This record gives sequence, structure tokens and C-alpha cells, in this order.
Amino acid sequence: MSNNANNASNPQANTPDVSDELKASENTRMTSVDVPSEPDIEALLDIADEVEVTWVREQSQLAEVIDALATCGRVALDTEFIKRDTYYPRLALVQLNIGDHIYLLDAPQLQLAELWQALRDVDVAIWHACGEDLGIFYLLSGCPPLTNIFDTQIALSYLTGQLQMGYQQALDDQLDMHIDKEQSQSDWLQRPLSDEQEQYAIDDVRYLPALYLSLEYELKKQGLYNYVWADCQLYASDLYAAQHVEDEAMYLTMADYRYTSQQMAILKAVATWREELARATNQPRTFVIKKQAVREMVTEKPNSMRELAHKTTMHRSMLRLYGEELLKVIRDAKNLPPAEHPDCLLPPYRSKNKVLSKAVQQAIDDHARSIGVPASVLMRKKWLGQLYEVIAFDKDLSELPQGLKGWRNDWVIQTLIPVIEKHKTELQQGMGIRV
Repeated sequence: MSNNANNASNPQANTPDVSDELKASENTRMTSVDVPSEPDIEALLDIADEVEVTWVREQSQLAEVIDALATCGRVALDTEFIKRDTYYPRLALVQLNIGDHIYLLDAPQLQLAELWQALRDVDVAIWHACGEDLGIFYLLSGCPPLTNIFDTQIALSYLTGQLQMGYQQALDDQLDMHIDKEQSQSDWLQRPLSDEQEQYAIDDVRYLPALYLSLEYELKKQGLYNYVWADCQLYASDLYAAQHVEDEAMYLTMADYRYTSQQMAILKAVATWREELARATNQPRTFVIKKQAVREMVTEKPNSMRELAHKTTMHRSMLRLYGEELLKVIRDAKNLPPAEHPDCLLPPYRSKNKVLSKAVQQAIDDHARSIGVPASVLMRKKWLGQLYEVIAFDKDLSELPQGLKGWRNDWVIQTLIPVIEKHKTELQQGMGIRV
């Protein structure tokens, strides 16, 4: 594991629209699947314990790995990297388990372009909690969104209702196998790695194929595998979009619906300035300005170095270096004409009247129970908030979030939206819309 909607208002505006591709993939896979034979977990663990491990430190050795990936069908993988004090993560190690062989790739010593392409072409790429790892993949590879991802953390959420189960717990619960995770924060760029680091890196992929086969069997037995597969590809697409957010759209990750349009202008200016400086100096955003200090600048609107020092928690060293420059950024944003302000965020639904909330939750619970999926997996809070916006503001259904355009779409259109429409007046009032 690692150690660590419209142009300006839509950070995905300049990324490929993958909804059609995802829908086509889902339609292909949303058919009955054959349930495999129940895996012999003990035998799989015995194989895992005996698997051969090879370090790949020279470019000439990479050809063997590429050839193995071309015929393995599925691969379990993980990465180790460091990003504690840099903007760009530094990839230190790539671990691959093709079933009968584990490869440890010494990433700083290798050109990995061929590897990224080979991983795109594998039928199934198995990860656990692949968010940061896949972010690095997209950053370094320049590849489009992957469509072969199987994330065992997502799979486990379907079986347990636990959305973020760690790898260690997953192995404990599913395979009765314990691994040590004490090396997660160690220096993965040091060479040679300690024996403990090497064992940690190997164990991160050693048991992933067995975990996958165990989950595959259970999911197919319960008729859930296709749902999981679709959500894994959706996640891979979302991670791609997050990796390709323009600097000028980063402010949306910190925006608050209570901000005025002028405050939104200040937020956009400060967040964009922070992003550009962090990128140019290759340091984490929080090393430049922490989120709390950004929010304080938005609400306090400082006019002088004294106010910037006393009304915000900006670090004093950064204040000395960039205070005057930042004050100009804030001043220019405050002086923008209102027509050039970013749009304010739409308010979320809030109401003391729980009729709508109870009706919606009942519809979610009923459908979750009928298909055997945890309600927390069927509908995420973010998706529901976006759905409320679509209904309350009479937006086109094409503006539904991607997660509600796939296998959930028929249920959303035929069942959930009619439930919400029955309480539309309450919804609009709860969002501050005059009706």
C-alpha cells in the first residue's frame, strides 16, 4: 500500500466523457455469470507462500515482466511511493503478482512506459484501495481511464457494508491470514530496502489473487459480481477525472454553499495561486497554505500583512515569502466586477420535515434489500445530493451523476425520482427555492 458540470464549475469539463463506454461495458457484463467452483483457500495460500519472487532492477529484465503480463489474464498489483514533502509523488516500487510469480520493480531505475501499456491490456487488474496507486498510474502513464480494474475494497463493501476496509482486515476476515503493516510509513526510496520492507511489499500482493478468487466466488454466488465490476470501472474513471482537474477548478474542492459570489472569487483566486505555486515548487499544497488558512482568507478578506498575520493561520515563513503577493491576489479578486464572479454553489437540501428523507430512505432500503446490496453502497450521499439538485432545479436527467447512469439508472428513473417528485415542494423549500 502507499505510504502515505460546466467548465469553471465542473472540474471534469475537460476530461473524456466515459459514460457511454461504461454503460456499454455494464450492459455487456450485466448478464448472468457462471458461478466458479468454490476456491480451495488453503491450497491458494500454500501456493502464495511458495511463489517465486524476482527483483527487476535493470531495463533488460522488464521484457520478462511484459511477456508474463501478456499471457497471465489477471494480475494483482500495488505500489509504494513517497509524497510527504512533494507535490508529485515519487514512485519507489511496483509489485506485481501474476499468480505463480511476484515481480518487484525498482521503479527509479526503470523506464516503465511499456509496463503501463501492458497493464492496460490485462483482463483483470486486481488492487486493494487503489485510489492513490491509480492516481500515480494516470500521472506517469498518460493513459486514458482503465476499464479492467477490480478493487477488492469495493468488492468487500458489497459483502460487508464496510466501505473502507483495510487490506490487513480484509485478509484477516476473508482468508484468516495476518500480515504486518508496520512498514507503511517507511522510506521506500532507500536502497537496499530492509528485510522488513521487502517482506511488507511482497505480502501486499502475495495474497491478493487468493482474496480476489474468494470474493469472486462469493459475489457471483450472490449475483453481485457485475455490480462490483461496474462500480470498479466507475471508480477508475472518477480517479482519472480527479487527476486531470485544471488548476483553476481546484477551488471547488473547498467551496461552501454559504459563500457569496465575491467570496467564491477570492477562494478561486487563492486556491489557483496555491495550486500553481505548489506545482512549481513541487511541495504539497498544505505546505503552501493549509485549507483552514484558505477558508480564513475567504471569510476575513485581509487587506494588510497585519490582518493576514492575525486573522489567518498562514504559516509565518510562507507569510514572509509570499504575503504581499497573496494580498494582491486577494485584492484583485475582491475588485472583480460581479459579472466575473464564479457561480455560488447550490444549497444542499435541509429540512426539519423528514417526510421526503424518510420516503427516499425507504425506497433505497427496499431496493437494496431486493438486490442484496447494502444501502450505503447502492446510494452515496454525494449522488443523492446531486439527484436532489437535478429534481429541484428541473435540470435535464443527463446531468445525473455518473454513478446513477449505470446499473442503478433504471431504478433511479422508474422508482426513486417519482418518490422525490411527490415531495418536490418540500425539496425546493428545503433548498431555499421560492415556490
